[in-house]
Amino acid sequence: MSVAEASFTPEQQEQIVASIREAEKHTSGEIRLFIENKCKEDVLDRAAFIFKKLKMHETAERNGVLIYLALASRKFAVIGDSGIHSKVQKDFWHVVKTEMQLHFMKGDFVTGLAKGAALIGQTLHKNFPYRKDDKNELPDDIVFGKD
Repeated sequence: MSVAEASFTPEQQEQIVASIREAEKHTSGEIRLFIENKCKEDVLDRAAFIFKKLKMHETAERNGVLIYLALASRKFAVIGDSGIHSKVQKDFWHVVKTEMQLHFMKGDFVTGLAKGAALIGQTLHKNFPYRKDDKNELPDDIVFGKD
């Protein structure tokens, strides 16, 4: 078990996954969460690398969003694919990050991640509503880095 994974109880992990599933209920968009202990490079570069590694750019509508968190490094990023960038307002990512950061600063990562997923889900719903033929293109589980 990695340091990052050990930082969350099984109940907390399930709560986070449940918030991602809830956020995806009304959208064809996809949300993934990657947590590791340390980020030794630029956080956006690392998040972009993980985005590609998780094949998030392969969704049909290019509507995947990655929440990246490095606990010990105190860094996080929220990035979305090109389909989302073409539809959201410029300040959308800043609004999501600000909401999450309010909770992270208190050490409440579970609430911060859940609130971030909810905000992302609301915006994805507006721009990529759920369709009857929708399928979950990416797993909802948390991906933990190997420290």
